[in-house]
Amino acid sequence: MNLLYLTILLPLIGFLLLAFSRGRWSENFSAVIGVGSVMLAALTTVYIGIDYLPKLYAGQIVSFNQPLWTWIHQGNFDIQATLHLDGLSFTMMCVITGVGSLIHLFASWYMRGDKGYSRFFTYTNLFIASMLILVLADNLLLLYLGWEGVGLCSYLLIGFYYEGRDNLAAALKAFIVTRVGDVFLAFALFILYTQFGTLNIEKLASIAPGQVAVGSSVMFWATLMLLGGAVGKSAQLPLQTWLADAMAGPTPVSALIHAATMVTAGVYLIARTHTLFLLSPEVLHLVGIIGAITLVIAGFAALVQTDIKRVLAYSTMSQIGYMFLALGVQAWDAAIFHLMIHAFFKALLFLSAGSVIIACHHEQNIFKMGGLRKHIPFVYTCFLVGGGALAALPIVTAGFYSKDEILSGALATGHINLLTAGLVGAFLTGLYTFRMIFIAFHGQDQIKATPGRGISHYLPLLVLMVLSTFVGALIKQPLEKALPAMPGHESMVVQLISGGCAVAGVLIAAFLWLGDRRLVSKIAKTGLGRLLGQYWFHAWGFDWLYDQLFVRPYLGIARLLRRDPINATIDSLRFLVIGSNKGLALSENGQVRWYIASIGMGAVVVLGLLLWS
Repeated sequence: MNLLYLTILLPLIGFLLLAFSRGRWSENFSAVIGVGSVMLAALTTVYIGIDYLPKLYAGQIVSFNQPLWTWIHQGNFDIQATLHLDGLSFTMMCVITGVGSLIHLFASWYMRGDKGYSRFFTYTNLFIASMLILVLADNLLLLYLGWEGVGLCSYLLIGFYYEGRDNLAAALKAFIVTRVGDVFLAFALFILYTQFGTLNIEKLASIAPGQVAVGSSVMFWATLMLLGGAVGKSAQLPLQTWLADAMAGPTPVSALIHAATMVTAGVYLIARTHTLFLLSPEVLHLVGIIGAITLVIAGFAALVQTDIKRVLAYSTMSQIGYMFLALGVQAWDAAIFHLMIHAFFKALLFLSAGSVIIACHHEQNIFKMGGLRKHIPFVYTCFLVGGGALAALPIVTAGFYSKDEILSGALATGHINLLTAGLVGAFLTGLYTFRMIFIAFHGQDQIKATPGRGISHYLPLLVLMVLSTFVGALIKQPLEKALPAMPGHESMVVQLISGGCAVAGVLIAAFLWLGDRRLVSKIAKTGLGRLLGQYWFHAWGFDWLYDQLFVRPYLGIARLLRRDPINATIDSLRFLVIGSNKGLALSENGQVRWYIASIGMGAVVVLGLLLWS
């Protein structure tokens, strides 16, 4: 456990080496540094687990702190750079380094030949290091450092292909929208430090219940601001608009952001600060409501997308909504369990999508594919397994078990409305997932696909495919002493209903999109079909709404201030003084007649003033 710091240091060293190489190293050597550093961090995590888990289960230890140095010390404000290991942070470490190393290995094949090969691994290594700082921090300020590091790296990676203007716009959009959430998180830190005099997470958990009452205004605003930060980073309503546009980055970046790291940060933040949220039941219930609404609206948006990556992007938004729903009903274990399972199958789907895109010569429109199962059967199998896990098909997929725990938690706590939203989401997930698979891999051949080759292509997909089956659900997470026990037990009724919803979605997708698709084409051509199709395709119009409310007024104000009216007002005083000086200087011309006339006019003015007064 004393090697905990190495999990951060190794990717950070990889980042520094690649950054200072300035792209002069060969692709092979850059891949060795970029992939190797993350894999060494994963091996270090395994070694830490071998040391930590037996002691945890034997009751000898619950958590472990590793102080590194004093970061800030000013009066009573004391912030230590200390790493905290418990069951929750260890689970997150395994997901980040394990799935992250597989994504890095796949990227070494996917990015081959691209301009900026070493630059890509520079950014991803810093991304992994920042995410590890976030989950291992023992205080909220150090967590905030990792939080901002992840945001910076997402901007760099989404805008990796910086020659394209749309890519830069997508990167800027992600940066600005997530910064809104980051400001809320900063407000939460201010409130908590002002109230409790510390930002240490363990201390806050111990002293907050004794100092404030349940439902107090202080905890309401503190947790509401924490939630604001979480919805920004995890792309939940109303700050969800950046996630789909983040597909502008390379496909391994999409896998990294959407599966193992960035979008799960908000879920981790709420789970880590669960003691504070339990003191504000209204906000905790709001967490569940936001998750439920997001998972449904994202499901409808995914139902009409044509870009294979955007379908998966909206599915990520929906699955994170399930995690928020679980947090809102206090099914803490279920939220983190689904986080881990989602990392497996979503990484599999994104990497498989990357393989499809390369095989189809960078084509991403599923309606321009078709018949791919005959050309790339291994990737087709990956999509079936990953899509089945995403749709939570019963018994055989890992997603069924994690989603079932969430829905059982909603039922156990009496949140029937949230349970209903989860079941609707389960039906929509099966529908849009297998719509994508049937359109892209079945039907007539429309493009000649070339299968990928090499161990760096096949191995990550194979490992993730196994973990996306029921095998992944067998992994036991050490969360018993890190999070409160989940309410209730798994319900057989919920299992049957949720499994039935998923299967119904798949069957209806087969009926609509296998074969000639006449019925779905007929529906799409109706007035209501066109209206809903456009509405859902543009993600319920949130981009248009935010453009009208925020972007256009901002640009209008910018146009007004283009010439800087304040500066012009100040300059007018300068011009007045200079003009007066020039006017008075004209009177100093050396002509006696002008001087006598000036004296006469001055005398007339003085006499006039005297007479007036």
